[in-house]
Amino acid sequence: MAGRECSIANALGVIGERWTLLALREILLGVRRFDQIAHNTGASRDILATRLRKLVSAGVLEKQQYEAHPPRYEYVPTQAGRDLAPILHSLMEWGDRYVTEGPAPTAWEHTCGSELHVRAVCAQCGETVRSEDLRPLRLGAVPS
Repeated sequence: MAGRECSIANALGVIGERWTLLALREILLGVRRFDQIAHNTGASRDILATRLRKLVSAGVLEKQQYEAHPPRYEYVPTQAGRDLAPILHSLMEWGDRYVTEGPAPTAWEHTCGSELHVRAVCAQCGETVRSEDLRPLRLGAVPS
């Protein structure tokens, strides 16, 4: 059974794996080189290489050469990759609230100088979105 057609499922097909998300965390923090990404995530080199190749082929990252001899590359987020930053930040805040004990290990600062806390707002009215205010407008089809 294939399940419901869903953009969440499609997105998870690209980014829905631990080492992928941790690699994206590092890249969005400005760590772009393979060895440092591997060190900071704890991922094995072969798993990390596979995940990075998938992100490049999906258009989330670009591989850019920074040294010619021997050829060495770094990973740079595309617009699609940069657009994942608020999603990763929301996931981090959820983890800070419900999983991580003690003070949050990482914080982000907005360009205004304040510590960043992401919130969803309605693009039409500007009100903060709460889960109890949501209802499905259209559901993907469930294959028969």
